Amino acid sequence: MTYDFRSDTVTKPSPGMRKAMHDAEVGDDVYDEDPTVNALQEQMADKFGMEEGLFVTSGTQGNLLALLSHCGRGDEYIVGQTAHTYKYEAGGGAVLGSIQPQPLDFNADGTIDLEQAQKVIKPDDPHFARTRLFCLENTNFGKALPMDYLGSAARFATSNALAFHLDGARVFNAAIKCGVDVSQITSQFDSVSACFSKGLGAPVGSVLCGSQDFILRARRVRKIVGGSMRQVGVIAAAALYAVNNNVERLAEDHENAKWLAQELSAIDQIEVEYHPMQTNMVFIQIDQQEALNLTEFLALRGIIISSETPMRLVTHLDVD
Repeated sequence: MTYDFRSDTVTKPSPGMRKAMHDAEVGDDVYDEDPTVNALQEQMADKFGMEEGLFVTSGTQGNLLALLSHCGRGDEYIVGQTAHTYKYEAGGGAVLGSIQPQPLDFNADGTIDLEQAQKVIKPDDPHFARTRLFCLENTNFGKALPMDYLGSAARFATSNALAFHLDGARVFNAAIKCGVDVSQITSQFDSVSACFSKGLGAPVGSVLCGSQDFILRARRVRKIVGGSMRQVGVIAAAALYAVNNNVERLAEDHENAKWLAQELSAIDQIEVEYHPMQTNMVFIQIDQQEALNLTEFLALRGIIISSETPMRLVTHLDVD
């Protein structure tokens, strides 16, 4: 048996998920004729308290469609300095949309200081990019954002006429941690992307949700970037299975991460970073050479970790 702690994206489809994929009814999604895709999009829009959903290949694609749908050339979005939409998506908004990012440092709890955000909004002046969008990430490096902050951030966006997007790759983890229905988080945003392949166990796929007009624009952008798919119900079925069977059990991953952090804290050579709002991630700080040695040592014993420091250990449904 091998235990892989590098990410919650390394899970394998369960027998039940594979059967759902095998039995999926399919059609041509470019013609809106795939019934499984349509069912998934409708269910996710309903879950998130939004009008429509759009099935996409990845969280990166979902976030890119959001940027390109909310912003035009010469526009700007406010985002965290280490946010996925800024740092880990190959600069897609700038490369493909000529959209300028305005990054700000995250606070320790994963929030962006709203007073700092207010200061970087550009005046309506031809010298500046037009500030159009405010992006948050939940969870942020495994931390669920406080519910009261989300309300404040939504009011901030509205008062400044900014669109409000959530990179909710692991938003179900956030909802479980906060003890709320996921719609209490997502309905505060103009758009939200969420992954089925992070924590929920699906092999591929994400969803982007928003208003009818927003999804109409996003569907066009999806076509531009080559994201339109055909008989894709075979993977939409895996996403449906994931959402209907693997959300509540995320609490087990959170408990396992908490236990892991507690046990590792007893080792003097390891500095453990574990925030009270942490979900399924534990970060540990050790010497870089020791990290390389530890990675090799554990690999020989069927335990796979990343050697990057700080070292991220992620619990998921394939780690009991």
